[in-house]
Amino acid sequence: MMSDSANPPYQTSEIGTPLDYTENLYRFYFEIRDTDGTAERLLKEFLGDKRAERMQRLTHGFEMDLPIQSVPDLIRIISAKNIAIYQVVRYAKVDGTWR
Repeated sequence: MMSDSANPPYQTSEIGTPLDYTENLYRFYFEIRDTDGTAERLLKEFLGDKRAERMQRLTHGFEMDLPIQSVPDLIRIISAKNIAIYQVVRYAKVDGTWR
């Protein structure tokens, strides 16, 4: 069964999985120790000004909206600066798309 809402079409069973190459957005929590603001700066640069407005700083990390496929890229960027990521949690799908 093909999904009519994804373009290009994807198997419905792939939506919300690591095989999801759509631009659907999900709320993610990144648990990161950010003592000097470097992690926050990297996250905002990755998100861009408009998307960074929805990013929320929490006691031990950040919440933001991302497509599933962008998470490994963001982890590589943060890790390249020797910043430890203690966990990444995907919450629910949110409204909107990456573009």
